[in-house]
Amino acid sequence: MITFERVSKRYGGVVAVGELSLEVASGEIVVLAGPSGCGKTTSLTMINRLVEPTSGIISIDGRDTASMDVNVLRRSIGYVIQQVGLFPHQTVAENIATVPRLAGWSRGRITARVDELLELVGLPPAAYRRRLPAELSGGERQRVGVARALGADPDILLMDEPFGAIDPVVRVRLQKELLRLQKVLHKTIVFVTHDIDEAVRIGDRVALLSQGGVLEQYARPEEMLAHPASAFVTEFLGEGRMVRRLGLLRVRDARLVQPNGSRLPTETVAADASLRDALDAVLRSDDGRVTVRDAGTVLGVIDGDSIREASR
Repeated sequence: MITFERVSKRYGGVVAVGELSLEVASGEIVVLAGPSGCGKTTSLTMINRLVEPTSGIISIDGRDTASMDVNVLRRSIGYVIQQVGLFPHQTVAENIATVPRLAGWSRGRITARVDELLELVGLPPAAYRRRLPAELSGGERQRVGVARALGADPDILLMDEPFGAIDPVVRVRLQKELLRLQKVLHKTIVFVTHDIDEAVRIGDRVALLSQGGVLEQYARPEEMLAHPASAFVTEFLGEGRMVRRLGLLRVRDARLVQPNGSRLPTETVAADASLRDALDAVLRSDDGRVTVRDAGTVLGVIDGDSIREASR
């Protein structure tokens, strides 16, 4: 667990972060979101002490990070940035091996770990181990950056707008890849973004900051979208917030109407699809009804009323 207790950071007379208090539970993805200049990156980098707080306490599992050797602290935390920062004259394998090598791992253990991580991020070791960063696409470089951050198997992963410079299609693919990895690894991840769609897509909880690092709301995405805590939150979420919320809810969780012998709608949607997908299907259908199926089995019928009820 990472705990911020009234943490502030000042640069001269300017408050970058003002008395921030929040807890990041172990195994969660917490997203720090907000407009440019609101203290997201400052808050993130105070965790691994790239930036030292002016006041307050940041602790990891109850231990004040200020009491820890800074080099030991940083090696125990994975760190991924937007520009990736791969060493250009080192191979992919050498880049991923950076922290294990500093930690004194044996050559055989490092080789095995590099291959394991390349497989994990979807880059076949035989094809990628000896490549240089210049030979990779932007998405591939980001995957290598994630693999390098996981090199020594840290419990905590800090990610500072890691997909910000990637084109939209690849960006969504990498977001899905991160969620897949999290299901396997169960890391504690703090992720910075200014993109609210990205925040609600990947975050278990979202901390929305305003200027001066003021915490406006800290909640699960579906709760924030349904119940914004302030006018600032409402404005930042934008007019499409309820549509975003539909994207977080599953069809199987809605109240389905049983057909009772009546003809089933020809338009269908999967039970694991989002209510946003169901709404699209309802709007396409001839009679405003859609058949819900789970692996071929009919579970019922969903319509506009069911969607509205489930989204309240």
